[in-house]
Amino acid sequence: MSCHESRNCKSGAHGCTCGGCEGDNHFHRRFQTKEEQISELETYLADLKAEVQAVEERLSDLRK
Repeated sequence: MSCHESRNCKSGAHGCTCGGCEGDNHFHRRFQTKEEQISELETYLADLKAEVQAVEERLSDLRK
């Protein structure tokens, strides 16, 4: 049974990403590309901004 059958493997353009395919001769990247880092950080920043806004709104409501 391959890792793709036994795990929730996300096989993408750069190979298997499940971490359980050592015997299957899949390519495993150990780092993110610059573009992937930027995309991930932009998403994280948007989430943080939304959280800040929610906290500010909550504080405003409590101060009324």
